[in-house]
Amino acid sequence: MSVRMRHTRGHTRNRRAHHTLKETQLVKCTDCGELHIMHRVCQNCGKYRGRVVIDVEANIAKKEVKAKEKRKEMEQGGVKKSIKKGTDRTEESPKKIGDPIKETDAPKPLNPQELSHS
Repeated sequence: MSVRMRHTRGHTRNRRAHHTLKETQLVKCTDCGELHIMHRVCQNCGKYRGRVVIDVEANIAKKEVKAKEKRKEMEQGGVKKSIKKGTDRTEESPKKIGDPIKETDAPKPLNPQELSHS
């Protein structure tokens, strides 16, 4: 049988002294001057150590195209139907907060007479 070691508050606290969260190291980007996390790509200009890693302009253009398409769909007023990968069924877009509840969506109230079997 093994002898159990003592588990004191002091030993526990000494061990947990290293569990604190550290502040993130922010540095200025050499190209644009924006703050970013050390050893990471600058999200503003897309450069790391002077080289272009992410084409930020292309990403912005892509997001603008997507937003434009979404606005166009919303103006048409139709519900977008999307096909999930691997399935044959289509689903409506998720409901948003503040949308009116249809009668088909609302749950039926419980009838106490139906619940009691006696």
